[in-house]
Amino acid sequence: MNGGPSGFNNAPITRAFVISCVIFTIVFGIQGRSNNLGISYEDIFKKLRLWKLIVSVFAFSSTPELMFGAYLLYYFRVFERQISSNKHSVFILFSLSVSLLLEFLAVALLKDPSLSSLTSGPYWLIFSAFVPFFFDIPISTRFRVPGLRFSDKTFIYLAGLQLLLSSWKRSMIPGICGILAGSLYRLNFFYIRKLKFPEFIASFFSRLSLPSVGSTSSAVPTRNVMGNVPTYAAGRQVEVNQPTPVSSTPEPPEDSIATLVSMGFDRTSARQALVHARNDINTATNILLESQSH
Repeated sequence: MNGGPSGFNNAPITRAFVISCVIFTIVFGIQGRSNNLGISYEDIFKKLRLWKLIVSVFAFSSTPELMFGAYLLYYFRVFERQISSNKHSVFILFSLSVSLLLEFLAVALLKDPSLSSLTSGPYWLIFSAFVPFFFDIPISTRFRVPGLRFSDKTFIYLAGLQLLLSSWKRSMIPGICGILAGSLYRLNFFYIRKLKFPEFIASFFSRLSLPSVGSTSSAVPTRNVMGNVPTYAAGRQVEVNQPTPVSSTPEPPEDSIATLVSMGFDRTSARQALVHARNDINTATNILLESQSH
């Protein structure tokens, strides 16, 4: 399973965020200060080290955490494509605010000496994104290993589990707080899902971020990995050259159509995407998500 077309095409906020995480982690790692970036009540409210609050949002405390974290952030770019960069910015700000509040409350209530400072890094954003990943991304393939069942989503969950347990309690609390923040966003707490930032926010990050490998211009129709297929947006069809013949494709299953409709796509576009994806629901999802971004 993948997160849609490769690169950061139509995901400028995620691209800028990942680049920031890499830069902050490398810079403070070279300085040997990566293990001292975790936020604590004393640092923020007594010593007023506000710079630490900003840095801890981006910088991971170790290279393995950066690798797993950057991979998950890159995969979850699919949600920015789905809801637009303007709304995804609100999701990021809401997740950050709620997670930080919950983290400080957890540390104050638990009074555990080992939690004097929590691990740094965007755990709040990664684990907030696991909420829509669980509810909105369908399973497209299942497979067995002797005695065990897995799906194509298993590897994402395993990467998240590795990150969640990387520093034990110091990483579990930010992860759990992120999940709670993502749940509140999904429940439309204070009607947060209706808000979005102005259009210039996405435009700014599009110009600010470096060109990413594998990204394509939005003016060029996207070529799906399964072949040359048309994409659909706002009830209109955008054709690409030499579309894949679909006459032999069986009628899409009703449950697959229902799954895509539950993700917010209209029924006609969902059916057409399934036809051109040869009833592969994951590929059909990628077609629909990419078409929404144009």
